[in-house]
Amino acid sequence: MALGRMERILILAKTYPSPSAQYVETSCVAGISQDGSMRRLYPVPFRMIEEDLQFKKWQWIDVRVEKASKDHRPESHKLYVDTITCGARIDPKAEWGSRREWLDKIPAFDSFDAIEAERLSGGLSLALLRPKSLSGLEITKARNPDWTDDEKEKLMREQTQGDLFSEAEAQRQIKGLRKVPFDFYYRYVCDSPEGEKEYKHKIVDWEAGALFWTCRRSHGVDWEVPFRAKLEEDLGGRDLMFLMGNQHRFQNQWLIISLLYPPKRKPVDVRQSSLF
Repeated sequence: MALGRMERILILAKTYPSPSAQYVETSCVAGISQDGSMRRLYPVPFRMIEEDLQFKKWQWIDVRVEKASKDHRPESHKLYVDTITCGARIDPKAEWGSRREWLDKIPAFDSFDAIEAERLSGGLSLALLRPKSLSGLEITKARNPDWTDDEKEKLMREQTQGDLFSEAEAQRQIKGLRKVPFDFYYRYVCDSPEGEKEYKHKIVDWEAGALFWTCRRSHGVDWEVPFRAKLEEDLGGRDLMFLMGNQHRFQNQWLIISLLYPPKRKPVDVRQSSLF
């Protein structure tokens, strides 16, 4: 008898692996099912996540899933990698028109405190946050610029989980996976009953890690200038949203697992819409 059920899921988040913190998922893939339910999927091998390989953000996949037994967060599901079929990708044309239809189905909040309150009352662990404004980007050096032996061991364990890959194949994948030697944090503002309030959360979106390597390759030691230009000015000038996800063992700790950045909606010209 087949385990689980087949679902069609729109991929909205792929995180860069972060095996350094104990009990943190090595990498996270998340999306929304065709019926509008949020999904966190694992284990997902790196070769399925990397840019230009397999599925991308905003791409539909068909996959067999079942509710995770050891992770009680309602959105967490185990997937069967060998059942993945990649479908169409929703493109950003018409001012993200088709993408916005799906963004509108995600539990959305204007306040981080409201997300945390919903977690405490109902177990919410994936949510869309619309910050009022960006304060800035913080960049700090990672504790270790390269994977430690302990991190490599965790990465290896993740890749060989479920006997999907041989140890040799897992080692080859890990060797090709470079660690980003910096950590990136957004500082942002939300309204609260007490007035404006500033927060800081770590960005673990795969796109941010890939952007770092692109900027390093093209600008060398001056990589930070184009990197900041993209994350502070370009994305800051859009209708920037954070897909927030919390951590399994420490559920009060949240990360920005995906950056979603449709263009700002054009103001409606009342005169044009009037009949007279």
